[in-house]
Amino acid sequence: MLVSDDLTVGVTQPQEAEQVSLSQRIGFAHGAVSAPLYLQLQRALREAIQLKVLSPDDALPPERDMADDFNVSRITVRKALEGLVNEGLLTRRQGAGTFVAARVEKNFSKLTCFTEDMISRGRAPHSEWITRAEGAVTPEEALMLGVSPNTPVYRFHRIRFADGAPMAVEYTTIAAFALPSPEVVKDSLYEAMAAHGHRPARALQRLRGVLINREHAALLGVKPKDAGLLVERRGFLKDGRAIEISHSYYRGDAYDFVAELNDAS
Repeated sequence: MLVSDDLTVGVTQPQEAEQVSLSQRIGFAHGAVSAPLYLQLQRALREAIQLKVLSPDDALPPERDMADDFNVSRITVRKALEGLVNEGLLTRRQGAGTFVAARVEKNFSKLTCFTEDMISRGRAPHSEWITRAEGAVTPEEALMLGVSPNTPVYRFHRIRFADGAPMAVEYTTIAAFALPSPEVVKDSLYEAMAAHGHRPARALQRLRGVLINREHAALLGVKPKDAGLLVERRGFLKDGRAIEISHSYYRGDAYDFVAELNDAS
């Protein structure tokens, strides 16, 4: 955290260690390379993040202060920061400022939903709905859910956010008996299912690397063919009935999946 150099008038300050500005911390040299200033600043900040000079969740100073520190215009600072936000290296939190993005780790050994994952890590989750609808199972869904043709289901398609940054595009189908209507789902699908006695008790998951397609790239704020992660989940009730099918496309630059492994011997 950067501390202001201003001194309180009329108060004798104790001797403090010399404060280091952000430009000094990241070693920014004005005009050190032949490139537009915003790209020079962007490169210096990117390298500072990659080398851990700036740590996850570090707050950056306001744009005005950065412009004074780096001796550039606020437009230059804004363009540099916008590029890093688009890369997923920085994140903007409404009313709080700009922060170094912290990668999210998803523990594969626990059956949790996106909302629970984010809250447990001190992140603020929210969703933007694309569709919420009722329909009949497709032949593939009927096989995966183990139900008869024309069985009613609810389908949910949304973008998942953490601290205002898009993290995943999610497609979920659940058996319609699990909820009274699609509209009862707010941010957490599992919370709504639990409230009506139908939260999944176990799940089978498959994770594989994918290239983000053009449609998902536009929703996630990344480039087409950027690295992504596809998580396919089939959730089951305690009595063994399949109740959930989901396909979630995560940004590869912002999400890690981890699992604890034990020696079977």
